[in-house]
Amino acid sequence: MNANAKTLVIAEKPSVALDIVRALTPVAGKFEKHDDHYENDRYIVTSAVGHLLEIAAPEAYDVKRGKWSFAHLPVIPPHFELKPIDKTKSRLNAVVKLAKRKDVGALVNACDAGREGELIFRLIEQYAGGTDKDGRPKPLGKPVYRLWLQSMTPQAIREGFEHLRSDQEMRPLADAARSRSEADWLVGINGTRAMTAFNSRDGGFFLTTVGRVQTPTLAIVVEREEQIRRFQPRDYWEVYATFAAQAGTYVGRWFDPAWRKPSGDDADPERKPERLWTEAEARAIADAVRGRWADVREESKPTTQACGLLYDLTSLQREANGRFGFSAKTTLALAQSLYEKHKALTYPRTDSRALPEDYLGTVKHTLEALADAPLAHLAPHARTALQQGYVRPTKRVFDNTKVSDHFAIIPTPQVPHGLSEAEQKLYDLVVRRFIAVFFPPAEFLVTTRITQVPVDGATHHFKTEGKVLVKPGWMAVYGKEAAEDFEGARAGDKGQPLVPVQPGERVRTEDARVDAKQTRPPARFNEATLLAAMEGAGKLVDDEELRSAMADKGLGTPATRAAIIEGLIAEKYLLREGRELIPTPKAFQLMTLLRGLGVEELTRPELTGEWEHKLSQMERGQLSREAFMREIAAMTERIVRKAKEYDRDTVPGDYATLRTPCPQCGGVVKETYRRYACTGADGAGAGCGFSLPKAPGGRVLAVEEVETLLREHRIGPLEGFRSKAGWPFSAELTVGPDADGQWKLAFDFGDDEEEATGELADLSDREPLGPCPKCGSPVVEHGAHYVCSRAVPTVQQPTPSCDFKSATTILQQPIAREQMAKLLATGRTDWLEGFVSNRTRRPFKAALVWDADAGKVNFAFEPREGGATPRRGAARTTAARAAPARTATARRSTRKS
Repeated sequence: MNANAKTLVIAEKPSVALDIVRALTPVAGKFEKHDDHYENDRYIVTSAVGHLLEIAAPEAYDVKRGKWSFAHLPVIPPHFELKPIDKTKSRLNAVVKLAKRKDVGALVNACDAGREGELIFRLIEQYAGGTDKDGRPKPLGKPVYRLWLQSMTPQAIREGFEHLRSDQEMRPLADAARSRSEADWLVGINGTRAMTAFNSRDGGFFLTTVGRVQTPTLAIVVEREEQIRRFQPRDYWEVYATFAAQAGTYVGRWFDPAWRKPSGDDADPERKPERLWTEAEARAIADAVRGRWADVREESKPTTQACGLLYDLTSLQREANGRFGFSAKTTLALAQSLYEKHKALTYPRTDSRALPEDYLGTVKHTLEALADAPLAHLAPHARTALQQGYVRPTKRVFDNTKVSDHFAIIPTPQVPHGLSEAEQKLYDLVVRRFIAVFFPPAEFLVTTRITQVPVDGATHHFKTEGKVLVKPGWMAVYGKEAAEDFEGARAGDKGQPLVPVQPGERVRTEDARVDAKQTRPPARFNEATLLAAMEGAGKLVDDEELRSAMADKGLGTPATRAAIIEGLIAEKYLLREGRELIPTPKAFQLMTLLRGLGVEELTRPELTGEWEHKLSQMERGQLSREAFMREIAAMTERIVRKAKEYDRDTVPGDYATLRTPCPQCGGVVKETYRRYACTGADGAGAGCGFSLPKAPGGRVLAVEEVETLLREHRIGPLEGFRSKAGWPFSAELTVGPDADGQWKLAFDFGDDEEEATGELADLSDREPLGPCPKCGSPVVEHGAHYVCSRAVPTVQQPTPSCDFKSATTILQQPIAREQMAKLLATGRTDWLEGFVSNRTRRPFKAALVWDADAGKVNFAFEPREGGATPRRGAARTTAARAAPARTATARRSTRKS
């Protein structure tokens, strides 16, 4: 290498590049700043902005959208072509130009320390090397070194440059990074296209996406919903007694002291020591103890409760969802803004909840900045932490072994100003936890009181549990919020404040009541609980070795989990109902298909566990990249073969029998994988021949929708259909007799025929209503929607590049052109009074607003007196998803399915 050659340092983010420049300046000389890099006599320092490249989609292998078929599958290319990510293409070109400079003699990979950082650099290096005449990658031909940092202090950076790792040393990690990326591509592309081809055999284009992380995540939600549907509630009763002592009254709950938790496969999880399974038994106990004297024994012991750990992204998303209702995507966007724009938080896409061991000085500096900041509710606590010497090098906070690519999310010394309300909430959440984690544990006195009521030779036992806060410790940082959580316990609840009972004192049973209750099904997932399930998915794996491989990983990464959930919603696998996530019929059909085809590995987190185990072996040099990729190719071929060779009429599954009779003969209609078909009067025969496709136009019909269609002979308009060319459209569905008297399903487009055909539209004569809130292009009226002119396939632009769309009628409320123009100009409409809830059939009043975080039109509701926002039970469906109501003037189409 030329002795005068320079070294190009490529960081993952611009902020890291600047940190490196600042750290190297004292030892390497001053840097000159250029548009996209810093340079001095020894170094050129530049950065990516995360991933700049992705594996190219397989259009190069003759698999075209709308023409996906088994004839083109599996797609296993001899090498993987790279494609620049559009929004960062200029940054990629700048980095590649620097790498190719003749005076650059070596490259240093300064991307984040981990598998993903290794991949970002290796793809840039590969792209810079170009390809040979056969399209195979060529090496760039310059030495590569690795800067491996766990801490970003100047001293740590300088020490890292003194101990650069060799390219040979990093090769196993690079192989694992590439293998994981290519394996995800192979399974996702081939699995998606195989399942789409299988589901599109009856015509249309039924997009059915699968993926290594997406599909097991969906399976977790579907399996929970299946548990809820199978659940049979059981009545039970509990007995509560009020006891009068000298100092006042307290409440106890009856329990059976002889009860032992059952074990084994036959254990009933609904049985608990306080539950009685007949009302007569419960009332007998209440009547027996009422008015009786009782003896008391109690045990009090001190206990402590430490503050929660510092936040990683997943725990921050979970808490923000629980406290503020923020979606995982919103929390990530807010944290990213606080990191990039305001410089107020450290890097948010982290799975670590600890800090590097050399960060003690940085923490104290940050607390000093917070103590002097105009944060009246937090500054005093930061000052206390410093003055009382609470900041100490404890392993609970400072632990290099628990720091992965990045450390925990904490505030920086730069206190922000001008934050939005949502940004301020999230910032305060992080700052409170950062300060509180150094405070001493909260101290409590926990009391368990057993009240024994003797009755005719028997004794009935009542338990009362209370907790007294002795020293608030870290809870002082949370103030009123923590006090309300603690003091909110009601009489009879665990943690209630207790009146004292003197030693030897007897109490009188003042009253006893019986509470009738029912067992409840498991709760549906919300974003907070689904994020927790994804993070802890390794616990669902039986194999100990695979479970160990997933111990700190789970499904997805902190940076991708929000996108996985949003992707499942965008693909119509999940619906957001309030804070709950509910699987759609399309989700159930996918699970039925994968189980029926015998490719259930796509639904299980074991696949991730197996990959992580083998990738870990690869990182240690115990497994070759070639062997791993051969296994993935074989698995891909098996998935495609299972779908291609399936030759039975239907896929096994748990199918419904409809309540509504066949409209043609009155027989019993039953569900199969592909159809709802008449099975005759006895429900066991061939029936009259009437049937409906289960997914006309690629949209899976729910059982309830088919019941409505058969009963009323019409439903909709419904959204989510796709034409044969793959374009989305909306339509009503009708059933009725044809010329031969046979009942058939038909699409009724009303005035929307042009919108649904998938033909190229001509929008040149449409009057624009305003700029698209997503891309700024003109929004026009097209069929039953207001759409961005770039969201419709036209002669000028056959492939849409935007997806903004809002119905002209939402939940039976017509949206006038002037109201849509107002929304585009100001972000909201006037208050509109004609909406009717799909769920409750009740009318409600709302405005339509543009929700930039969600990227769609949503409802806004008038605040109630006192400033509270009304509950959304009457209209939990977002405006963007609400199907438009049928207009009286809609003309009928004769197009058949």
